Amino acid sequence: MKHIGILAHSFEGATLCFRTACLEGVKRLGAHMHPEITMTCSPMALMVEAWERGDNAQLRGSFMEDARRLEAAGCDFFVLPDNTAHIALESPGDPFPIPALHIGEVVAEQARRDERTKVGILGTNWTMTGPVYPGALGRRGIGWAVPDEADRRQVHDIIMDELCLGMFTDVARTKYVRIIEKLKAEGCDAVALVCTEIPLLITRDVSPLPILDSTRLLSAAAVEVALGERPMPEWRGGRVA
Repeated sequence: MKHIGILAHSFEGATLCFRTACLEGVKRLGAHMHPEITMTCSPMALMVEAWERGDNAQLRGSFMEDARRLEAAGCDFFVLPDNTAHIALESPGDPFPIPALHIGEVVAEQARRDERTKVGILGTNWTMTGPVYPGALGRRGIGWAVPDEADRRQVHDIIMDELCLGMFTDVARTKYVRIIEKLKAEGCDAVALVCTEIPLLITRDVSPLPILDSTRLLSAAAVEVALGERPMPEWRGGRVA
């Protein structure tokens, strides 16, 4: 089995990714068995200012340091269970020392398998207005939509001020459901939960639209790679072909 690296940026999403990968291993391999997993987690607080000023070079440099730690630990490839972080990963720079499984590509692949035609995007404001998902979905001929500016701010603030800090409330859930209902009214046939903490708040039983759970999809894909059921990724950052 291949050794999975998890490059954590926000701890709630990374924890869910780790747990899901272990459970996927148990499902495929039996009780108490899963691929070897190593996780590194630098505090996100050290990088928030870089996000706010759009300094992708600094962000990418920080992720590079963590990727080197994973390489030193013997990981064969890594996943970064943070959708926003892929903006920095896709930016120009030196190749990462080990290949990465791209979360946006994994989500878009599932959307194509599900025959979705227009996907609503919920994540940080950086993700909702950034290039990662328009690129991943667009390469597959899938349309996309984001909430309006006021709703984007609400989604973003709940992520940064609550979800990433382990706070999950009924009030926040109600606000997200209202925003998903608006995306449905705009013709979306699925909603991509592309902040890795959102699946802890919005589940299939409360969402007005079918969901694309980026965290769990990434975790399952990582286990498939580790077990040889999916090809090893080749992407090492930069523009996605």
